[in-house]
Amino acid sequence: MLNGFHHVAVICSDYKRSKAFYTEVLGFTIVAENYRQERDSYKLDLALEDGSQIELFSFPEPPERPSRPEAAGLRHLAFKVVDIEAAILDLHEQGVSTEPVRVDEYTGKKFTFFQDPDGLPLELYEVT
Repeated sequence: MLNGFHHVAVICSDYKRSKAFYTEVLGFTIVAENYRQERDSYKLDLALEDGSQIELFSFPEPPERPSRPEAAGLRHLAFKVVDIEAAILDLHEQGVSTEPVRVDEYTGKKFTFFQDPDGLPLELYEVT
């Protein structure tokens, strides 16, 4: 029935800052950018080469996330990487901090966490 994920929606507090983060730091390509005047809101469709997409929304004065990451709902968004050390180095060179690398006790795969500009937990997960 299901064939995978089409997109994940993210609401940001500072549209320009988040747009730069997802495009310039993480390397997403802009598919479409729309300003919705009736909502005073942007909807930015972003994609990676494999077709994975994020819808980035801005709304006036969105409430903060209740807690990180143990609130009910989406815990974090994980990105596949082939070389976690290279991906971490790239993030560090762009001023993005990461947590120490850990190893998944069930799969033996390496992973680490970092945050988007609003503190949304993001993960790098090595899939070699």
